[in-house]
Amino acid sequence: MKYISTRGGIAPIPFKETVMMGLATDGGLILPDHFPVVGTRELSRWQGLTYPELALEVISLFVDDISRNDLRALIFKAYESFDHKEITPLVLTGNYYILELFHGPTLAFKDIALQFLGNLFSYLLREKGATMNILGATSGDTGSAAIYGVRGKDNINIFILHPHNRVSPVQELQMTTVPDANVFNIAIEGTFDDCQAIVKAIFNDLAFKARYRLGSVNSINWARVLAQVVYYVYAALKLNKEVGADLVHFSVPTGNFGDIFAGYVAKRLMERHIGRLIIATNENNILSRFILEGKYSKGTVVQTISPSMDIQIASNFERYLYYLFGEDCSRVKAAMEQFNEQGEITISKEQLAQARRDFATASIDQQTTLETIKEIYKQTDYIVDPHTAVGCAAAEKLRSSLKNGAVVCLATAHPAKFPEAVKQAVGHFPPRPESLKGLDKKNSRCKVLPANVDAVKKYVAENALK
Repeated sequence: MKYISTRGGIAPIPFKETVMMGLATDGGLILPDHFPVVGTRELSRWQGLTYPELALEVISLFVDDISRNDLRALIFKAYESFDHKEITPLVLTGNYYILELFHGPTLAFKDIALQFLGNLFSYLLREKGATMNILGATSGDTGSAAIYGVRGKDNINIFILHPHNRVSPVQELQMTTVPDANVFNIAIEGTFDDCQAIVKAIFNDLAFKARYRLGSVNSINWARVLAQVVYYVYAALKLNKEVGADLVHFSVPTGNFGDIFAGYVAKRLMERHIGRLIIATNENNILSRFILEGKYSKGTVVQTISPSMDIQIASNFERYLYYLFGEDCSRVKAAMEQFNEQGEITISKEQLAQARRDFATASIDQQTTLETIKEIYKQTDYIVDPHTAVGCAAAEKLRSSLKNGAVVCLATAHPAKFPEAVKQAVGHFPPRPESLKGLDKKNSRCKVLPANVDAVKKYVAENALK
């Protein structure tokens, strides 16, 4: 298995190099040069596996330069800290299954990929006798999950940018109260899109990237997407085995297109078992507008009660464009250049028809989000966080198009990470897990910087592992 850039500017590279490169050196995103074929017999064998065992099988399809024993150790270690034996359990609530992705150390779906990626980075650095400075941006959950994945590691420093006062108080505390000396939090005076643009600009400065040995934990890193593919396969196989569902639809709250793209990869692996992939957005609905109108155009970021989705530029969208444009790198490159210059990409009627075959979509406003939290609690005594509620509301809105099969809504975060929104919906705070108790009593440290590339570069240079 080799890897290429969506923009065609790099020679095919192996998986290990893909992990360390993060963003391709031509500014594109990295993808496998082909999708493996998974046969019926193989899928049948996978049905009896535990989550870590299944992760080994799925990830092994895309990794041929790490021994199976080493890969197994990295994967199994990644899930030791999860508080549920199934890692991503399914819970039936009314008409839908909730896929709980919040049983990791920071109570968000990002843990599933970043616990693995942290171990992978450490493994590769030890192999090379090298050090790394991780640079990433977060709209809320990636930051803490990445920090917990590498905290205390002596060969890695991590720098995480988040939008100042635009993440939930719990999300901010989870990042800024980690005392390890290798952790650096940067609050940017702007939006998540500003944070993401700064990170991309720094990675595109190849001399700076090389000098400070920068690595990426954002979903621009293919290894993150790959780890997330597993839970789609796990849920589809589990429902097929336990309730006879031949087809499973997934509703995915998304802003950056990484999680839903992992679903797209899973569907390419097991087309007959995965049905509709629903892009569920809040008022920051650039992705919904693309599927409905065939136009990908920048808007103004709206601050909402589902802050991890308050994004107007979806960094993983370029990966999908590569397939929508018939794997034509030159068309992808031209489209992204046009987007950077004009703030808009328009696709043909034929391409729009294909996008609508690949995805359904619904945009959910904040009032509907709150009503959904309230209704689910009233009907089932189950509490969802506002991001998960967006996914549930989208599934309900599109119910008539989800013919046959089971419907799974991805629960991307524990409701206790957004207590104020939950209280507004159901009248009381959700139960607080042990890991969050006393968090507000801990010392917090964070550097506030303007939304300026040079200011961030200077701070990284001053604190990077040399």
